[in-house]
Amino acid sequence: MSPTQAAESAALAAALGEPLPPALAQQLFHFLDLLARWNGTYNLTAVRTREGMLTQHLADCLAVVPHVRRYLASQAARHTGPWRILDVGSGGGLPGVVLAACLPQCEITCVDTVAKKAAFVRQVAAELALPGLRAVHARVEALRGPTYNLVTSRAFASLADFTHLTRAQLAPQGAWLAMKGKQPDDELQALPHDVEVFHVEPLQVAGLDAQRCLVWMKPAPDHKPETPP
Repeated sequence: MSPTQAAESAALAAALGEPLPPALAQQLFHFLDLLARWNGTYNLTAVRTREGMLTQHLADCLAVVPHVRRYLASQAARHTGPWRILDVGSGGGLPGVVLAACLPQCEITCVDTVAKKAAFVRQVAAELALPGLRAVHARVEALRGPTYNLVTSRAFASLADFTHLTRAQLAPQGAWLAMKGKQPDDELQALPHDVEVFHVEPLQVAGLDAQRCLVWMKPAPDHKPETPP
């Protein structure tokens, strides 16, 4: 491992909060290379430097992984089969690709309305050998098929729009996870009565001087998830 990669690996391990296995580090470095290489043509992110992508994208998404692990562990007693996670408005695969690399037991679907971004995630899945990762070019509300145990978003929409547009994709007893900057009090107040916020937790991202939080939501107990027509 080069000195540059060693420094990058240390930064990512700090974000994850635990040692970074060498195989996972190589996958994340490869993803970073692809993101930087394709960005000039596909405009995947407004962040232009590799260093910026490392901190603002990879470290930011890695910091979420322990929280997702804890949530899945808390639901394990009443869950059978593979975990299914939908990442909405995934763009260049953030956090979907990072979740797929860190949680190989999960089936991760990234959905985006921009075809070239979905194509990029498919290329990443092939090059990083992530069989549980797939990408779909579609509007999320138009998706059909099996539902998802966890629906995630990062800078996708307001909480009200996020839950409304993805309600039909959420499995019974599933949850929404929205990655936000500072706590979005206005958005929380604007949520409909049939959405319950069960946790808002601040998120510390090593190397990133910015506020972050995770908003966990689920349908209110008296609400039954919609069935797609």
